[in-house]
Amino acid sequence: MENVAAAEVQAPVAPEEKTSKVPFVLTPAALAQVKQVMAEQKLDDHLLTVRVVPAGCSGLGYDLNLMKEAKAGDQIWEQDGVKICTDPVSVKYLSGTSVDYLVTDTASGFKFINPLAKSSCGCGTSFSV
Repeated sequence: MENVAAAEVQAPVAPEEKTSKVPFVLTPAALAQVKQVMAEQKLDDHLLTVRVVPAGCSGLGYDLNLMKEAKAGDQIWEQDGVKICTDPVSVKYLSGTSVDYLVTDTASGFKFINPLAKSSCGCGTSFSV
């Protein structure tokens, strides 16, 4: 899992009201991986943050982190015991996305199935809308 070891120190932020429409969902494999990493690193009280950031040759990428607190304005929800959050800008790019965790003979990692992505780079690390 990328960027999981370091958690930024932030002032506590009051959680936003939970909404019924979540921007994305994790598959059972992705949930299991997040739970495993949280347990191994003793970060059970953290949130999974997923943000769309400038990256790669296609322009946008995904940033996953485990954070102690959400940032002001983040949308927060829970899926099978995992608290997840994202920022309002990322919501626009993540709507309808599912996040899976794949293991192959040569690599393992999170795969974003994003219906809004119009194209992606050859290596699959960035996308455009």
